[in-house]
Amino acid sequence: MEQRKESFDRLGKNFQEKLCQLMLEDRPFCDQIEEVLNINFFEKAYLRAFSKIIIDYREQYKLHPTYDLLAMKIKGDLGDVDKVVQTQLREYYARVLSSDVTEAEWVKEKALDFCRKQVLKEAMLQSVKLLRTSSFDEIQKVIENALKLGTDNNFGHDYLMDFEDRFLVKSRNPVSTGWPRIDNLVKGGHGSAELGVVIAPTGAGKSMVLVHMGAQALKAGKTVIHYTLELADTVVGGRYDSCITGVPLRDLLSNKQRIKDSVQDIEGHLIVKEYPTKSASPRTIANHIEKLKKRGIKPDLIIVDYADLLRPVRYTSEKRHDLENIYEELRALAQVNECPVWTASQTNRSGLNAEVITMESISEAFNKCFVADFIFSLSRTIQDKQANKGRFFIAKNRNGPDGIVFPVFMDTANVSIKVLEPVDTDGSEGSPMETPKHALNYLKDKYAKLNKSK
Repeated sequence: MEQRKESFDRLGKNFQEKLCQLMLEDRPFCDQIEEVLNINFFEKAYLRAFSKIIIDYREQYKLHPTYDLLAMKIKGDLGDVDKVVQTQLREYYARVLSSDVTEAEWVKEKALDFCRKQVLKEAMLQSVKLLRTSSFDEIQKVIENALKLGTDNNFGHDYLMDFEDRFLVKSRNPVSTGWPRIDNLVKGGHGSAELGVVIAPTGAGKSMVLVHMGAQALKAGKTVIHYTLELADTVVGGRYDSCITGVPLRDLLSNKQRIKDSVQDIEGHLIVKEYPTKSASPRTIANHIEKLKKRGIKPDLIIVDYADLLRPVRYTSEKRHDLENIYEELRALAQVNECPVWTASQTNRSGLNAEVITMESISEAFNKCFVADFIFSLSRTIQDKQANKGRFFIAKNRNGPDGIVFPVFMDTANVSIKVLEPVDTDGSEGSPMETPKHALNYLKDKYAKLNKSK
């Protein structure tokens, strides 16, 4: 039995004529549908000829045709196009000039849906062939590429035509870290589409730092989605309780009603989602966020605790490449959702008892540092932990200065973190730019006072 040829015929001639007209009149739409359109989908020969003229002109001159240019093409020599078809083409163009497209959005949606389905069918047929050779990575690539086609309707910034747009300030919509001294370095906080990374050795307090930033955003009325791959969701929820209310972790149970009364006044929204270690990939998280969006929950801040515990979307032969891919996917997650993403990374052995941890101590894949927009480390020696202190080192900052050390006071019992003024070599308080990496004696009295005031 001969396979039925796919075409727009079931949508009717009127639909097809509107579609061709929109290809001429709507440049961004033409950019979009050109990726997935086969001109043979058009039932009528004159519409196939019309769409071909547009596509060929765009391909040859890298420009979208105007009405006048198209008129010149149609009135000129059309080569091997049938004389009857030429007449129909010119008659159709006359109708285009004298009419507007009604139901334009519906036509565009239907056309894109039809074309993308055909592309996906072709990809699936190709995948069946690849399955015989067990090329699973290639299958995934083929399907993903097919799904992406025809989805982007953003033409991009035309340097000359969009001149005025370059002078409009695009808001980063920064989300505060909760530490003014850190916010001042990054123009108000972590911005939309930016990836931030906290580097620390095991047990130093990476999760505590992430919870602290999430809690500050929550108190500011933001929607926070917190993914945990190490701790139970109830444990993470308890840390938020302590951070927001000031109730020590050990006393949460006995202060249940007080905590409930306090958190009810918060205008923000917190979702804590738990995944077992290495069970979720960035794609898993992306799919979960899409489900939340369908319920009306759009994130202002995404926290992943932590990236090194994710599995890659696809495995490579080397672990460092897998980790790099994970961080690239997380940054893409920030871009797609137009919100900041915070995560953490483990240090190697050199960072275990270092007074100041630099990017050289980052575990497994240094190249993931290139992906991130903002990186700071948390260092806490054994003595630091006993004294409730530590240091933040600003290792990378796309939006401001870096190479700065901030002393921090960390009360793990109350999930409380305070960032202190940086200090100069002589022990006096000074500007961040003058701060050395090793000037710690001055801080002894300050830490002692903070401990007494708890």
